[in-house]
Amino acid sequence: MPIKIPDQLPASDVLRHENIFVMPETRASSQEIRPLKVLILNLMPKKIETETQFLRLLSNSPLQVDVELLRIDNRPSKNTPTEHLNNFYRQFETIKNQNYDGLIITGAPLGLVQFEDVIYWEHLQSIMHWARDHVTSTLYVCWAAQAGLKLLYNLPKRTRNKKLSGVYMHEIHQPYHPILRGFDDSFLAPHSRYADFSSTFIDENTDLDILATSDIAGVYLAATKDKRNVFVTGHPEYDALTLHSEYTRDVKEGSDPAIPVNYYPNNDVNSTPKATWRSHGHLLFSNWLNYCVYQQTPYDLAQFSEERFTVDD
Repeated sequence: MPIKIPDQLPASDVLRHENIFVMPETRASSQEIRPLKVLILNLMPKKIETETQFLRLLSNSPLQVDVELLRIDNRPSKNTPTEHLNNFYRQFETIKNQNYDGLIITGAPLGLVQFEDVIYWEHLQSIMHWARDHVTSTLYVCWAAQAGLKLLYNLPKRTRNKKLSGVYMHEIHQPYHPILRGFDDSFLAPHSRYADFSSTFIDENTDLDILATSDIAGVYLAATKDKRNVFVTGHPEYDALTLHSEYTRDVKEGSDPAIPVNYYPNNDVNSTPKATWRSHGHLLFSNWLNYCVYQQTPYDLAQFSEERFTVDD
């Protein structure tokens, strides 16, 4: 949340330069507050596990957030009870005439599948196009980040020779960028993907602000300059044991996976891993809600226009 200080206090200019949200008394006196409407398009097979992970991160904020869950289609799920989907998930056709403050599109286990072979690819594109006119800021996570780059920048699918799996160190860029507010200069984050997000490739082919990178994992965090589209190539929402579950699944399937990097104590798969990325995951989502959503969205979502994306920096 912002701090409210006198309009002419000398500290105001310094804090604003550091992208700390300072609200002058004149604005605070007329401020209207309402819950934020955030839509989660859950593309992961284990929907209950995934929705819980994202809701945990969204809850770490003083802002009140009203969350709606969206499914990509009505195909039966092998990993989620039909009753759960019917009770808690909505179809796109029922919400497409509404406006939302934020949209989160999760990852999906489609790293080795070409976009045109994804059964719901055209429908996903329709939702992403819809978000341009109905959502203040969209957060693309892992596979969705690759899909978003394809849609917005027509970037071809780039696949690594081997799956990237583990917890990697990242360095921040543009330390005063709002999304990086409070981040350490270096931080850990988990990855589990085949997609390749080369820093050079992203820099040469887009106008994105590259905010955090890893020497091994490539770009981790990037955003459009208006902060309406934010790309996270890893999984800040993962629980401590999620990578372990994926690793054991891949072992059972006979894919001969490499042990996740920097994850198991002493690289022993029989040791219990610990989450070393939790604090930055919470911080990332808090910053997205605050700086990309709350500060840019109108009080009345019916007043959706280009004006809403003009904010005081």
